[in-house]
Amino acid sequence: MNAVVLVVAALLLLSPMVTVSSPVHFGEALVVLGGVAAMLVANAVLLRVGLAPLKRLSRAMTAADLLRPGKRPAVTGHGEVAALIGTFNAMLDRLESERATSSARALSAQEAERRRVARELHDEVGQTLTAVLLQVKRAADRAPDPLREELSAAQETTRASLDEIRRIARRLRPGVLEDLGLVSGLRALAGEFSESGLTVRHRFDGGPPRLGQDAELVVYRVAQEALTNAARHAGVGCADLELRCAPDAVELVVRDAGRGMRGATEGAGMRGMRERALLAGAHLAVAAGPAGSGTEVRLRVPVRTLPADRTTATAHDGTPTSQGAPT
Repeated sequence: MNAVVLVVAALLLLSPMVTVSSPVHFGEALVVLGGVAAMLVANAVLLRVGLAPLKRLSRAMTAADLLRPGKRPAVTGHGEVAALIGTFNAMLDRLESERATSSARALSAQEAERRRVARELHDEVGQTLTAVLLQVKRAADRAPDPLREELSAAQETTRASLDEIRRIARRLRPGVLEDLGLVSGLRALAGEFSESGLTVRHRFDGGPPRLGQDAELVVYRVAQEALTNAARHAGVGCADLELRCAPDAVELVVRDAGRGMRGATEGAGMRGMRERALLAGAHLAVAAGPAGSGTEVRLRVPVRTLPADRTTATAHDGTPTSQGAPT
């Protein structure tokens, strides 16, 4: 197009329609200046139209986030511009695939390390503290009264430490999740937080499909991290935990009415939730609550089918609210 503009300008200068005298007449100068101005305007328009896809590509590069995959700039323009956008999209595909693979390996190694540490805490440290607790108890039973009170205090401290170690081991390795399934694991998780001071009101669709061990672990860890954030940062004493069954997905919702995000940047915990969601092919959304306050974490895990005979919903007290086969 730029060549067409230059050729037209040259043909006009060579034609008898445009002449330049010596000295230059005023009318001829106006014609030449008008032609130059028209050429500049045409070049500006052509450059703006031709470079518009590159501007869109630049905005897409700035907004690209591997934790929010799937967004791609449209392949527009012609020639090398379209090839550049296509190459960028192919690069994003490759980076997202490689990140998902590396994240899967890292999280798998992390879970294996959690299980190992939990096992050592339970088997080694837990048994050692249990033996210490029995020894202190025997010593307290034989000690004179002035010393018995101190030994009783040491016994209570040891018992509290043993309970704390067992609690940490349960959080590192959710045995209830592995043995009894997702609903029981989430119910136990809600009970742990309720004992720690955060009242968790939970409601589960009884009998969601088995998502597979990895997907259930993703749902459990996201719920655990969301409740931890609510306990630490929300500034409220209660939170809601829901597990819903849809025809094509299982949806986890954790909601609180606290301070909310307030423009804060996402920390390591939030990034960890997004990485886990990617492993299960799930969609994670973090936004303000329905009333515009607090924080709502919503994880939607796709499934192929849902059993038709599992429709029981249980309230936070465990009472069935509809007919069906409970877990």
